[in-house]
Amino acid sequence: MAATPNTTVPSRDSSFWRGRCVVVTGGAGFLGSHVVRRLQTAGATVVVPRHAEHDLTQPGVAAAFFDHHQPSHVIHLAARVGGIGYNQVAPAPLFLDNLQMGVNVIEAARSAGVEKTVVLGTVCSYPKFTPVPFREESIWDGYPEETNAPYGIAKKALLVHAQVNRQQYGQRFAFVIPTNLYGPGDKFHESVSHVIPALIKKCVDATEHGVDKVHVWGTGSASRDYLFVGDAADAIVLAAELHDGTEPLNLGNNREITIRETAETIARIVGFDGDLVWDSTRPDGQPRRRVDASRAEAALGWHASTTFEHGLRETVEWYLANRAVAEAAPR
Repeated sequence: MAATPNTTVPSRDSSFWRGRCVVVTGGAGFLGSHVVRRLQTAGATVVVPRHAEHDLTQPGVAAAFFDHHQPSHVIHLAARVGGIGYNQVAPAPLFLDNLQMGVNVIEAARSAGVEKTVVLGTVCSYPKFTPVPFREESIWDGYPEETNAPYGIAKKALLVHAQVNRQQYGQRFAFVIPTNLYGPGDKFHESVSHVIPALIKKCVDATEHGVDKVHVWGTGSASRDYLFVGDAADAIVLAAELHDGTEPLNLGNNREITIRETAETIARIVGFDGDLVWDSTRPDGQPRRRVDASRAEAALGWHASTTFEHGLRETVEWYLANRAVAEAAPR
C-alpha cells in the first residue's frame, strides 16, 4: 500500500509569501526559473545566487550569501545534471559537485537559522529494479541504475543529511523527488540534454534538413514517468509552504510511457515522418520508472495536471521560438 500521512492537508495562507525573502539556488535554471516566478507572483522577494559569483561547491560561499540576505526559506535546486551520455563521461563531478553543493547549502541554512529548507532529490536515487510504482520507502532497497548512480547517490546522501540535522538540531526540511522533468526552458545542448529535448532537437533538425532517419539510443523499451516543469514548480512551492518532514515526497504524473512511445509522439508533433532507428548498443538506462505520488498528494493537496501531449506541444513551441537559448552550451 502507498504511504499516506496521518495528517490532513494544512490550509494555505494567501499572504504567506508576502514580504518573505527566499533564496532559490539554481533559480536561473530550467526548474528554478518556474519556481522563482511562482514565488514572486505570491509576493516573495527572491534572491538567486549565480554560479559565476557564488560557487556553492566552495566552503563558506553559501554561508556568506545567507548571512547577507537573511532568507526565511531556502529552496535548493542547483545541480550539475545531464542525460545518460553526460552521466557516462562525467560521473566524478556529478557525484562530488552535487554532494558538496547540498552539504554546504544545508549547513549554511542551519547556521543562518533559516525557517525551512527545501531540497530537491532525484528519481535516479531509486534502485535499478525498484517495484513499479516507486514508493518512497523503497529508496534504500538497492543500488541505483549504474549510469545514473553517482548523481543519485549524492542526492541520497543529502536526504540523510537532512534527516540527521532534523534529529539533532531540529532543522526543518521538505525533501521532494521529482520524476523526469520536461517543459519550456529545458536544456537542448547535446552534451547535457535529457531524452525529451534530445529527441525534439533530433526530429526538428531532421525535418528541417530533409533527413529521413533519426537515430535513438537504446531499444525503446525502457519507460519513464514524465512530469511537466510547471506542475513540479507548483509542488515545490507548496512543499516550502506546507510540508515539514524529512521523509521524501515523490512528484510524478502517474503514467508510465516507453521511450518508443515518447519518440513516436514527439515525431508526430514535430512533423517528422521518417524512420526512428533504434541503437541497441546504447544504454536504455533504468528499465522502468513510474512513481507513486500519493504521499505528496495527501500532504500538499497537489497532483500533476498537465497531459503529456499538451506539455510536449508547449515544449516544442518554446524550443522553436528560443533556439539560441535552448541550444546554448552549458557554462
